[in-house]
Amino acid sequence: MGEFELIRHYFAAAPCARPGESVALGIGDDCALLSLAAGEQLAVSTDTLVAGVHFPVVCDPFLLGQRALGVSASDLAAMGARPIGFTLALTLPDFTADWLKAFAEGLNRMAEDCGLRLIGGDTTRGPLSLTLTVFGAVPGGQALTRGGAQIGELLCVGGALGDAAGALPLVLGERSTEPAVSEPLLARYWSPQPQLALGMALRGKATAALDISDGLLADCGHIAKASGVRLLVERDCLPMSSALLDLLGDVAAQQAALSGGDDYVLAFTLPAPQLAGLQAAGWPITVIGQVTAGEGVALIDRDGQDITPAVRGYQHFRDSQ
Repeated sequence: MGEFELIRHYFAAAPCARPGESVALGIGDDCALLSLAAGEQLAVSTDTLVAGVHFPVVCDPFLLGQRALGVSASDLAAMGARPIGFTLALTLPDFTADWLKAFAEGLNRMAEDCGLRLIGGDTTRGPLSLTLTVFGAVPGGQALTRGGAQIGELLCVGGALGDAAGALPLVLGERSTEPAVSEPLLARYWSPQPQLALGMALRGKATAALDISDGLLADCGHIAKASGVRLLVERDCLPMSSALLDLLGDVAAQQAALSGGDDYVLAFTLPAPQLAGLQAAGWPITVIGQVTAGEGVALIDRDGQDITPAVRGYQHFRDSQ
């Protein structure tokens, strides 16, 4: 099966490739055409996932399809963008019909969950890697960015931290445990759920935001730098799941929550008067710290003492530098 037959058979015919809202023209031409409402801005983000770096070389292709798109769509959530569509550039060393069918089904499952339409892409031969570009729309001037945090505001997150990092030894086969513990952790790793609805709800309320991909402390550093402030993270306020605590215990679970990465929940700064209304609306928001004068990010204990660890998160190429 050649490239064009492969695209038509496994991707162009998928339910997520059908035209939808804001997609005037999808797969089948040289470019896709997107339609934005008056006053909207286009939000665009690209992620590349490489076998052996971002996911195990040997893994379930259905789960890989889900994870690849969920990771990318989380960037739209971080900006408060309404999801529109995505493209996929798929590099394969080889392929089988079963692998492609399962991958396409996982991709389609996440696309439908996120409200995203597959609008184009490319396939080529080489080491297994996936490059996805996602497109969303946001009202002009309402996009959430990293640069608006103000002194005195609350530092918040949109869900439990550390589950995906806790799942990693299970993913790699280095550890096993009972299903009641392993299943929710593995679900967080393989099927991250982008907080798209929360991101849109934070428009006009949060002052800065991002999604946690490389670890809470490392990613909060981006907000601190862009906003010109210091973020204080209170160790005893970190939200952690019972599954993570059961697997790792308190100390290791805290480490996973602080620097493990792959959470794909939102971290954001919020004026205190906005908190009650958002929580009353049912959004899973936990206050984990505050914005102060200064620079950088510090972890503090219940007495206010600085206990910031040396390792704050994942960085590509750190060893080579």
